[in-house]
Amino acid sequence: MSTIPPILLVGFGKMGGAMLAGWREQGLSRAIAVDPACPASPGPDVTVVASAGEIPADFAPAAVVLAVKPQSAADTLPLYARYTGSAVMLSIMAGQTIAGITGLLGGGAIVRAMPNTPAAVRQGITVCCPGGGVTSGQRSLCDTLLKAIGDVAWVDDEALIDPVTAVSGGGPAYVFLLAELLEKAAIEQGIPPDLARLMARKTVSGSGALLAASSEDAAQLRINVTSPKGTTERALAVMMEASAWPDTISRAIAAATARSRELAG
Repeated sequence: MSTIPPILLVGFGKMGGAMLAGWREQGLSRAIAVDPACPASPGPDVTVVASAGEIPADFAPAAVVLAVKPQSAADTLPLYARYTGSAVMLSIMAGQTIAGITGLLGGGAIVRAMPNTPAAVRQGITVCCPGGGVTSGQRSLCDTLLKAIGDVAWVDDEALIDPVTAVSGGGPAYVFLLAELLEKAAIEQGIPPDLARLMARKTVSGSGALLAASSEDAAQLRINVTSPKGTTERALAVMMEASAWPDTISRAIAAATARSRELAG
């Protein structure tokens, strides 16, 4: 039995593809995905078209998911204005505000959301903000769509979506960088490349699993690993020298937050 109503997905990139896969696992009734590259349809419940003009006239989606690059919003969104009277518009575009999206569509019920790439393995985190006029039913539908790819949280202050974009939206890249650097440093110390990669990846993924399973906060888990006068304490002393690592993370998140705001135009 289908639990996901008809959906129009605008943009069939990595995140759009991850969302679509999650919906199908939850019982997708039907979806149309619009992408100029027009990749092959992933199944009989999904039709992929190259442009908005190819969407069948009788298709009535319950939600339109806007998953295009933010720089394409001004050219793309007006093509879907005809759905604003009947469908909730769920945007996962970085930086594009509810007011800006509303202006491009000429109105409508808008939910702004920021997922992240662990959605591909249904381990994402998405933070959402509803615009004015979003009904409880539309909010519930968006919640269902996004829970298909991981956890969902809601905020009422849209300004928080910019730092959310910086922290969790971009966060996987920072974690992947850590794995990359651990692997490189292991090789520099003479560990064979295959073993270095395995160690780095399992250390990052295993630590993430421990963090998810533990009731202790991250600071305490760090302390638990750090024996007094031991090897980990020596390594952390280098990372924390002149607050290098903490200051870098804070400045990086601030820079990403500022860029998210710039994308609004």
